[in-house]
Amino acid sequence: MANHTSAIKRHRQSQVRRMRNRINKSKMNTAVRRVEEALVAGAEDVAQEALKTAIPIIQKTAGKGTIHKKTASRKISRLTGRVNRMMPIA
Repeated sequence: MANHTSAIKRHRQSQVRRMRNRINKSKMNTAVRRVEEALVAGAEDVAQEALKTAIPIIQKTAGKGTIHKKTASRKISRLTGRVNRMMPIA
């Protein structure tokens, strides 16, 4: 454990940030998992709704700096592509 006052504070701050990042990442992973479960089940409407809720969560996670913005963009793009391929062409 650190001995200097500034190092103790830095350790405390890093713990708070780590927990905040874990919470945000967990919310994001849950939203992505719901989309994937709907895709596996073959429920088009459920997948569309899950994607609509997942996209803002992924963007917010990137905005807070938990994940990189390009990682968020890639996740959104791939999920959207998978949902669109599932949809029948009208």
